[in-house]
Amino acid sequence: MSEKLDILLLINQAKKGNQKAFNLLLNTYWKDVYHFQFNKCKNEDESEDITIKTFAKAFDKIDTFDDKFQFKTWLFTISGNIFIDHLRKKKTETISLNKHPKEIHKIADEEPSPADRLIQEQNLAQLKAYIRQLKPHYQEVINLRYFQELSYKEIAKELDEPMNNIKIKLLRAKKLLAEIITKS
Repeated sequence: MSEKLDILLLINQAKKGNQKAFNLLLNTYWKDVYHFQFNKCKNEDESEDITIKTFAKAFDKIDTFDDKFQFKTWLFTISGNIFIDHLRKKKTETISLNKHPKEIHKIADEEPSPADRLIQEQNLAQLKAYIRQLKPHYQEVINLRYFQELSYKEIAKELDEPMNNIKIKLLRAKKLLAEIITKS
């Protein structure tokens, strides 16, 4: 029961815009949502992309979460709907990035996290070697954010993706990069 109360506390903090709560929810449920998607589409890149979209939509709609239900089930429902949309788009082979405009949930930049500090402390050449170990789309958002110093809005425009997707990709890229650095 304690774990459920901890999750509900995180959800309530996220509803108030607490960035650390969003990060903890993302880290707690990333693997579950990713595996859920991978079992559906059997494609690593598509699974990751749909998982990113799932968290972006979930964080955008966090105020609609009803705590009578399991948060994981709510995420799976969102993810399943995004997967169906993905199949429809794939089937018709039409790409419409701005088909469903939505209000973007504001995730504010905060003080550097431990992952950020670890990244900043590394030698630049070594850091670039670590970055090259990431998937290309993660390399790209890290490069645009930290080396070209673009804002989330500028990155979203550059990559022609919704800002929430950029925020989630960047959170995930930083986490993966910190894991790579820590293992070395």
